Amino acid sequence: MVTLTFPDGARREFQNGISGLEIAKGISPSLAKRTVAMALNGEVMDLTDPITRDVKIEFISRDDPRALELIRHDAAHVMAEAVQELFPGTQVTIGPSIENGFYYDFFRNQPFTPEDFPAIEKKMKEIVARDKPFTKEIWTREQAKKVFKDKGENFKVELVENIPADQELKIYKQGEWFDLCRGPHMPSTGKVGSAFKLMKVAGAYWRGDATKPMLTRIYGTAWPDQKQLDDYIHRLEEAEKRDHRKLGREMDLFHFQEEGPGVVFWHAKGWSLFQSIVSYMRRRLRGDYDEVNAPQMLDKVLWETSGHWEWYRENMFAAQSAGDDAEDKRFFVLKPMNCPGHVQIFKHGLKSYRDLPVRLAEFGVVHRYEPSGAMHGLLRVRGFTQDDAHVFCTEDQLAAECLKINDLILSTYDDFGFTGELTVKLSTRPEKRVGADASWDHAEAVMEKVLQQIAEQSNGRIKTAINPGEGAFYGPKFEYVLRDAIGRDWQCGTTQVDFNLPERFGAFYIDADGGKKTPVMVHRAICGSLERFTGILIEHHTGHFPLWLAPTQIKVCTITQEADAYANDVFKAAYKLGLRAESDLRNEKINYKVREHSLAKVPVLLVVGKKEAEERTVSIRRLGSQAQSSMPLDAALAALAAEALPPDLKREQADEAA
Repeated sequence: MVTLTFPDGARREFQNGISGLEIAKGISPSLAKRTVAMALNGEVMDLTDPITRDVKIEFISRDDPRALELIRHDAAHVMAEAVQELFPGTQVTIGPSIENGFYYDFFRNQPFTPEDFPAIEKKMKEIVARDKPFTKEIWTREQAKKVFKDKGENFKVELVENIPADQELKIYKQGEWFDLCRGPHMPSTGKVGSAFKLMKVAGAYWRGDATKPMLTRIYGTAWPDQKQLDDYIHRLEEAEKRDHRKLGREMDLFHFQEEGPGVVFWHAKGWSLFQSIVSYMRRRLRGDYDEVNAPQMLDKVLWETSGHWEWYRENMFAAQSAGDDAEDKRFFVLKPMNCPGHVQIFKHGLKSYRDLPVRLAEFGVVHRYEPSGAMHGLLRVRGFTQDDAHVFCTEDQLAAECLKINDLILSTYDDFGFTGELTVKLSTRPEKRVGADASWDHAEAVMEKVLQQIAEQSNGRIKTAINPGEGAFYGPKFEYVLRDAIGRDWQCGTTQVDFNLPERFGAFYIDADGGKKTPVMVHRAICGSLERFTGILIEHHTGHFPLWLAPTQIKVCTITQEADAYANDVFKAAYKLGLRAESDLRNEKINYKVREHSLAKVPVLLVVGKKEAEERTVSIRRLGSQAQSSMPLDAALAALAAEALPPDLKREQADEAA
């Protein structure tokens, strides 16, 4: 007999080897009908698997979030069957579920194209309608190799040969079609439903090896229902419209080129935007942090001491000096992060417990190697600027410092327009790490308590989660995940507790008892990579920034050349008030100018003609609106200057007025 514990805590005994499906049927036919899998001690398994031990059991319905991966995995199998029915002789290789969908790699002399999608999707719907059961069989290696070889599936033969001898070899069938697969699967193809769509094709080398055959990868997406599929397609369309690379060209913000792979060529308007972000962050740190600057390049010895050379070497750029002098032939590293340099600054001069916390901030340029295929505009680069800081504090101060950082992160995101739901994840100790377990125990205990406080103080805005094993090699960390205007999640801010790096470098302070004590080091970033954060901002706002962030805030446009002199007066008055203004005196029709500057996402156009010049007024047109209003020049510019004041300075003014 086996004892099963149900989600409500009830415990019942069953015959050893009973399947989840039999149990579900015994409880109620409706439960069996809506259940697509089971979880035993949290592990998702086939509903027909025998249960041979005492476990906690959960029945997973199709609308359970855990079923989404099963829907996509099953859809991949359905697609593979459809392809082989339509295109005999095609070999299948591997077909996993992935984030937002699935793919399958195929070998065929004539690669697939998107023009093949309608026929494949039609056949997939036929296979779903057949509603054939997924059944699992355990084969011997020799049996599997013979069957796949006889079918001409040479890639499958190679996969079988590489499966470790201690692992079962599972074959999943859906009617006559079958494939080598780890599983699990839902009860039948009908459970896939109709909310799927093939998305694109790509080339992929077999097993990622450029010396091996090129395969065609067909990507698809699948969702529990049509609404979720439609929402996903809409998000993709929105994402395409918001692509920061496209908007970057239209707004003349930046570019990339082959001679500088993974580094940004900022244009004047893009640099203005970037510096607005940096200036905002500098103001937010005033009075709490000391801004410092550590060297860009340091001897490899320092990175060996920190542990980065051992744990992070494949992501670091290193070079040897070219001098002939043997003493000068040293190995240097372009810094991938600022923390070792900040420890050196902390160590310079004796520190007392009365001096703590010491908060050091740096807008440091760092370099990290990214494979060429992984780089993606501003979102994934090799050279970037971190809004990095390190807090050196006592253990007693740690919780308060983490909460202080949390408040700064949340208010910063609000100011940049990310006012929706946030997730804070606690990432705990990884398998490969430095430091004693006792230090990790203490750090994780403190951060779990802080995480609870963060959730309690957020009034429901913040969700919390645990990422087991995803901490940094030197300590646990919080990851702040913000949600943009179209529902995408971005991990930006981080707070990382480090008991190890200060000790490795021999950093200490003098405690109240006169003894030396190692400080706790808290690594923190708010935006993270400022380049990446800029890309996220562009996409979140679709380039239509709030006035305080816009690279060009105002464009003064003339209707007629008779207004040129007045337009210059308007420009100078705006400039004097600190507004980022430009003038357009070209002999072009005003509608042409409006279209051009709207494409460049200029938020405010001040249109002037002969009438406005005589009355000393301006006609105001806002980006995205067909309406326009007329105001006296001084009143219009005063209102725009007040609107363009950054949110942190507005709060300061309000506090002073109060």
